[in-house]
Parts: sequence; structure tokens; C-alpha cells
Amino acid sequence: MTNSNRLRLTWISFFSYGLTGALVIITGMVLSNIAEYFQLPVSSMSNTFTFLNAGILIAIFLNAWLMEIIPLKKQLIAGFVLMLLAIAGLMSGNNLAVFSLSMFILGVVSGITMSIGTFLITYLYEGRQRGSRLLFTDSFFSMAGTLFPILAGVLLARHIQWYWVYACIGILYVAIFILTLISDFPILGKKPGTAMNKEAPVKEKWGMGALLLAIAALCYILGQLGFIAWAPQYVTGTFGMDIQQAGGLVGNFWTAYMVGMWVFSAVLRFTDLQRIVTILAGLSAILMYLFLASGEATHLHYYLLALGFVSSAIYTTIITLGSQQTRVTSPKLVNFILTCGTIGTMLTFVVTSPIVSTYGPKAALYTANGLYLTVFVLCLLLGFVTRHRQHSL
Repeated sequence: MTNSNRLRLTWISFFSYGLTGALVIITGMVLSNIAEYFQLPVSSMSNTFTFLNAGILIAIFLNAWLMEIIPLKKQLIAGFVLMLLAIAGLMSGNNLAVFSLSMFILGVVSGITMSIGTFLITYLYEGRQRGSRLLFTDSFFSMAGTLFPILAGVLLARHIQWYWVYACIGILYVAIFILTLISDFPILGKKPGTAMNKEAPVKEKWGMGALLLAIAALCYILGQLGFIAWAPQYVTGTFGMDIQQAGGLVGNFWTAYMVGMWVFSAVLRFTDLQRIVTILAGLSAILMYLFLASGEATHLHYYLLALGFVSSAIYTTIITLGSQQTRVTSPKLVNFILTCGTIGTMLTFVVTSPIVSTYGPKAALYTANGLYLTVFVLCLLLGFVTRHRQHSL
């Protein structure tokens, strides 16, 4: 494989994570405008975004098999067509059924693209370089969380319809589509002598640590997205911020999150992963509580910056610890933990919408705070059963 082709495939992976990040993170920014557009309560409207999250989950789960049947290039080209259809559906009119279907299609496209992007990185890079590349790829999720809430705030403040935000997100897939047309793709499972092929016959029990990490992944993603989804509603209602200010606040979180990932990619090489993830989870729970307890709008930016930075390495470290629970890294184990995290994405509004409907946005944020505290407890318990110290160098 030529270096230029490897670079193009790597950028497809980067953009795939950016696409998923933009679609998931933007929900909290556009939720009020969409609810007003369809003349529904915000809590009821949020339930329709479960279709987006369900599409992502189903696509990631099924594509583990589909990648062996349908060539990657054909999947990405088909994804471009589906993306156009979904955005056209969002713009077509005031029809809730069409909106829900379009959201589901966007989720499917996002899930397929993200699963392909993850596979490409694991295929193209090995050893420590693979871990570094995965962490950098994941930072594009955060980068999208920095840019698109700000963009949405600017568009909505100028009374531009919410669906143009999704049209802007679609530009990311245009980049993926162009790169796809000029790239050559590997075939899943055909790379000789890879770790994946060598690991196939190895069967090893995952242990209790894997279960704790899977639950921690679910709780962390559910807590994070539940917090980000309702934080704009909370700050606009409680502190009188406008939508553009709320977008800047969310953007600050993801900017710090992105920077934190880059910093911790170096720090984690010299620390025990179980100990550092426990500390980071505990600090994150404290910072989120301080954000909710604060009565000063000026302090919110500082708490969110600190929260974004401190929490940035938690999910990646959970996945890494999961891969070290067996002597030889099990792709199925890693996929199981990733799937649990994606279930957390799907459950975001299923869990938080009834809470918001009954008690308001702040109650949903306290629920997210409780989930972060749960992650801390799970990581603490992991210290008694983890196998990563005997399996890692």
C-alpha cells in the first residue's frame, strides 16, 4: 500500500469520527428549535432522537459482519447516497415520521462510517502507533463537538432553519466521499500474519474486570451525552443565556476535551491505567457537581473547561483496559465494550427525557453526575480484579 493511499484512508477515519461527533453532540443545540418547528414539548421531541442513536448502535453491531460481505468502498458510496436522502428528508417539510426516519438513516450512515474508520486505523497501524492513532482519531469526535455547536449557535441566532445545521454536517461526508472515490481499500480479514488472524484460535475467559469496564463504558457515555444534551437548556433557562452563548459553552467543553486527549496520550504511557482512570472519573464527578452547584454564570465556563480536560481520557482508557483483560487482545471483547458504550448513546434520551419532563433539565444533569460517580466506583472496584498489570508490558 502506498503512503498516499494510507494517508487518504487515515483521513477517512478522521472524518468518520468527526461526522459521528457532530451528529450526536449537536442535538442539545437544535433541540428547542426542532421542538418549536414541530410544535411539540422539548421532552417529547427529544425522544425522536432515539432513532438516531438506535441507527448508530444497529449499524456498529451489524457491520462487524457486513464488512466481510460488502466491500468497504461500496458501503461508503452507499452511505453518501443515504446521507443525501436523509438531509433531503429533514428539509422536506413538517412531517414527524419523515424526520424520525431521516434521523435513523443518519444514525445508520454514521455507525457504518465510524465502524469502517475504526477498522481502517487498526488495519493500517500496529503496536504503539495504533494506540496513538486511535486516540488522535477519537479527538476528531471532540473537534466536531467544538466547531459545530458554535456553528449551530451562529446559524440559529440569525434565524436560519435548524436543518441547515445538518446540511453543514453533511459536508464532512462529502469529504469522505471524495476520498473514497480515489482510494483503494483493504478487505477485512485478508491481511496475512496480522494479530487478528493469530488471535483467532485463542480462547480466554474475559473475567469480572471486563464486565465492570463494559458497565463503566455504558454509564460514562450515557452520563456524558445526557449532560451535553441538556446543558444548553439548563443554562438558557437558569442563567438567561442565548443560544449562541450556550453553543460557545458546549464548544468550550469539547475544545478542552480535545486538548486533554492530546495531553493524556503522552501522560498515560507513564502511569497505571486503572489508577489514573479512577482519579479522572472522581475528579470529573466533582467538577460536574460544582458546575451544577454554581450560581455564577461566569464560573460555568471554567468548570466546563476543567471537566472537558479531565474527563477526556476516561473512555479511551476504559477501552484500553478492556483490551488488556486477556493475555492476547480479543477483538470481540473490545467490540463488546464499544457496543456497551454505544448502548449508552442510544439510551440518552430514553433515560433523560422522562426526567426532564417531570423535574426539569437540572435533574437530568444531576442524573449524569450520578452516572459519573458510578464510573468512579466501578473503576475503583476494577482495581481488585483487573488483569491488565499481568498482561501489559
